[in-house]
Amino acid sequence: MTALLPPRTVDEIVRRRRSAVPAEALAAAAEIVEAVRREGEPAVRRHAERFGELQPNKAIVTERPALEQALRSLNRADRERLERVAGRIRAFAEAQRACLREFAVLVPGGEAGHMVAPVERAGCYAPGGRYALPSSVLTAVTARAAGVREVWVASPRPTPLVLAAAAVAHANGFLRIGGAHAVAALAYGAGPVPACDVVVGPGNHYVTAAKRIVAGDVGIDLLAGPSELIVFADASADPALVAADLLAQAEHDPCALPVLVSASPSLSAQVELEIRQQLSDLPGADVARAALANGGVITVDTIDDGVTVCDAIAPEHLQLHLADAPTVAPRLAHYGALFIGAAAGEVLADYGIGPNHVLPTGGTARRTGGLSVLTFLRVRTWVRITDASAAREVMEDAAWFGRAEGLEAHARAAEQRVLARSSGSR
Repeated sequence: MTALLPPRTVDEIVRRRRSAVPAEALAAAAEIVEAVRREGEPAVRRHAERFGELQPNKAIVTERPALEQALRSLNRADRERLERVAGRIRAFAEAQRACLREFAVLVPGGEAGHMVAPVERAGCYAPGGRYALPSSVLTAVTARAAGVREVWVASPRPTPLVLAAAAVAHANGFLRIGGAHAVAALAYGAGPVPACDVVVGPGNHYVTAAKRIVAGDVGIDLLAGPSELIVFADASADPALVAADLLAQAEHDPCALPVLVSASPSLSAQVELEIRQQLSDLPGADVARAALANGGVITVDTIDDGVTVCDAIAPEHLQLHLADAPTVAPRLAHYGALFIGAAAGEVLADYGIGPNHVLPTGGTARRTGGLSVLTFLRVRTWVRITDASAAREVMEDAAWFGRAEGLEAHARAAEQRVLARSSGSR
């Protein structure tokens, strides 16, 4: 019988990763983005009607009052849960923001420092293809916690719960379309939608391609490809729980990458049996089977070997089903998000335990982190000279550097301050 979770090597797993931006998606998105940049709302509407997202003469935006009505229309239990989840995301983001403080240090003749300020407008995209994802709409909560003044959400074919999530996140408005044309509308503006300073959120290849294209004009969070999960487990792990975590990731997308790194010779077979049993009544079993075949299991001899394997892959999500997970956790260097211990399921982060679930994929966790309040903030530096005499050495050094680089006007601008010997603010 062919294994649902086939044995793999590290190199095989790395090779099986799909590009976040395939060439064909980039070409198609470029044409759409350029049309929206040139034409604005007419191009957005044309593509939205072409993809069946919008009927002729229907508004492309749902205004704030209609979002509030969608929230009021939820039954009490659903509304309370939605607000509770948003509250946890908000609390985490506000605590994260509080860690980022302004500072000043003494420099020769004065002070230098930085200020932390939010962007003015943010566009938050939420997928709406295979599944409607109100959880992704709550990225707008993080933007608000960062201090962003105006937040717009875009998602195609929104359900009432998606619209209600936008209300809970205090979105200014909701663009009822998706794809590359939605990203372009958020980036460049279209009709009632203003041009945003930052465009964030997960999406399909065309959404990601559009984000790559507009990144020269606006800020983005990252270019996220298909979802990834490594479950790093030893003999203490519960095979049923390991299987459940792998399937939760596998049902996302046929291109998802669920991987088991097993430090137990017998665990892989036990997890395989559990996967077969749990697939028997899983609604998205076909999608999950394709993703499992894309992923696999890597068996290691020791925990040290497992740490090496995990770091080599640098996954989006890394779940530790280990007897001594808290001790192993600090030894791991490369991941988008880490889940320490069997109780800390990755699914809890998907659904609002606090940190955002938009994370780096394709090994990019080696150089970047996921979406957070930092995505919506600018760190701006400043310098103030109050004693020009005390700053003379700095000015002379600047003049030397200017001439060393062949930039005479730079040198003279520094020397003018040496010669002036004036005090006071400049």
